[in-house]
Amino acid sequence: MGAAAPSGAADPLAGTISATAGVQYDSSKNGAAASSAGVGPLTPIGGWRPPACWYQPMYTPAQLKASSEAVWAEDSPSQEWKNGERDRFVNGKPYTNFNLAKAGHGYFWAGYTPRSQESAPGASSCTDEPFWVSEDGSVPAGHRDALTPETLAELAYERILIPRATASTDPDGVQTVNLPTWVWLDTGAVHPVAVTAYLPAYGISATTTAEPVSLHLDPGTADARLHPASGNCPFRGNRLGTPYTPGAEGDPPCGVTYLRSTAPSRQAYRLTATVTWDVSWTGTGQPAPKALPPGAFGTPQEIGVREIQTVSR
Repeated sequence: MGAAAPSGAADPLAGTISATAGVQYDSSKNGAAASSAGVGPLTPIGGWRPPACWYQPMYTPAQLKASSEAVWAEDSPSQEWKNGERDRFVNGKPYTNFNLAKAGHGYFWAGYTPRSQESAPGASSCTDEPFWVSEDGSVPAGHRDALTPETLAELAYERILIPRATASTDPDGVQTVNLPTWVWLDTGAVHPVAVTAYLPAYGISATTTAEPVSLHLDPGTADARLHPASGNCPFRGNRLGTPYTPGAEGDPPCGVTYLRSTAPSRQAYRLTATVTWDVSWTGTGQPAPKALPPGAFGTPQEIGVREIQTVSR
């Protein structure tokens, strides 16, 4: 990053201040591992993805001066390019002496791409020259991917983590052909999580919250019957799905009936319980929750099924 040096030019101070002025995260309310299974990222439904690059605070005036002068001292950039950079940052077109007189009252912003996004579409699109943003947060027009509270919310979305929770079943353990299996997830394993992203130097922030709303069952085989037939179980009574109640008869409101045994030669079925999460954000200038694309997270588990033979006398 920095003063838009040609590819390969040195930029020894690029991003130096990002540890204190760039995007920061508060993950104290994020998902935590409930077991050795750990946690995993929430997958947006519909192919949506957060930005691969953005503009954020990257340099104090002194840092941009040092970075630019190091590049200008090299032989590789053309003199024409160097002159254009000096006009922009030194000679008042539009900045005078790297805005040193405004030190402490803003930062130069530049494009930033996290390593995790370097191969993502659009990762190389944040190529604007560094530009000044004063402490009031007013971003000059024309910088489409400059950070806003909504962009911060999207970046926080990417950091949401969901505990890998195994669905409870009744009967527990090995299932029986033609005997309904009740399936549910307790709120102890599935509950709202949140991440806050903020720019400390500018006092803007956004909190992204994900809340579980439904459970979808995939039995892992065509030799099964889902309950309900869609496999979609709503959030009821602080649970996703419904625990078995002694004496209950008929098909469960959330479950599966396996129609074929896995023994002795077939592998166990992989029952996957996928939770859909509604995602929204609040933050600077947005006190009411605003929707982001919903997400999904599923945890597979192996299910063995046996067949009980009835002997007639």
